Amino acid sequence: MNNAITDWIRPEIQQLSAYHVPEPGEAIKLDAMENPYQWDLIDKWLQTLQSAALNRYPDPAAREVKQQLRAVMQIPDTMEVILGNGSDELIQMLALTLNGKGRILLAPEPSFVMYRLIAQVVGMQYVGVPLNPNNFSLDRVAMLDAIKTHQPALVFLAYPNNPTGNLFALEDIEAIIETTPGVVVIDEAYAPFTDKSFMSREYSNVLVMRTVSKLRLAGLRLGLLAGPQDWLEQIDKTRLPYNINVLSQISAVFALQHYGVLEKQTRQIRADRADLLEQLKAIRGVQVWPSETNFILFRVADALAVFNELKKQGILIKCLHGSHPFLENGLRVTVGTPEENRAFLQALREIIV
Repeated sequence: MNNAITDWIRPEIQQLSAYHVPEPGEAIKLDAMENPYQWDLIDKWLQTLQSAALNRYPDPAAREVKQQLRAVMQIPDTMEVILGNGSDELIQMLALTLNGKGRILLAPEPSFVMYRLIAQVVGMQYVGVPLNPNNFSLDRVAMLDAIKTHQPALVFLAYPNNPTGNLFALEDIEAIIETTPGVVVIDEAYAPFTDKSFMSREYSNVLVMRTVSKLRLAGLRLGLLAGPQDWLEQIDKTRLPYNINVLSQISAVFALQHYGVLEKQTRQIRADRADLLEQLKAIRGVQVWPSETNFILFRVADALAVFNELKKQGILIKCLHGSHPFLENGLRVTVGTPEENRAFLQALREIIV
């Protein structure tokens, strides 16, 4: 790296590694928590896209999209809504809004890596608090102690948690909300796969984040943040104009008008998750954790060897070994179609035996 770059690029950025997304090629893709089912209303969707005014800027407020999201996600009328280019942009908007000299972003670990990464990118101090290592529950004492010590401006709680797949105890979350001086964000990216939610539980310092990515719409890159108007009108000032493009807005409205199709697939994924979980438990040498998401965390004797062998056989899952001490020899598999799940299980049995 030449001197001009090292002199001008912030040291925090130079020390970061870019977020890496592997190229799947022709592999069975079970690594990214995507809905495995293809869009089956293509002709109607393409007809709808014909009305797209690509020569005009999109509706900056994406009002029709918000209206559809309010209906299908049962967002209370008392809550305001902001949309982002995926949840990642919303996390960045929150960090930009609440950052300041000495300000802290706090989250349990292991959890969604973008909380830490975005904090580092915007120059906000990050504090990670370890979960209980056996069942990945919140360590309430450690969390409350960290909150009292650091007085965080921003706390993220993934509910359910990624990459562990579990729901945190309600009483632990409530204690964190009551103790936190700043904002608590409940990240409900996996809401379609659980019956628990904070969307209807309104607090003065709580924001709820959702995405449509797990509803077979990951390619749209559409996330939402819901909460009290006085918070969201300030956060909205960091949103870039026209951040949700014309094609995404039209496609999202169309998809949400056919929400019954998406909901049916979600129920199928839940059923397939239960079956996959039981099949994994039956394999000797595999430790499995329960899941309220569309993925399952499990541990084997040598995660890297299993990951590489699966990859050789054309099956891509996520190797978590080395990402956090609690995830030693950990692997994460997305719930695929029944056919994809069977191929994964067959290959895993052959590798481990």
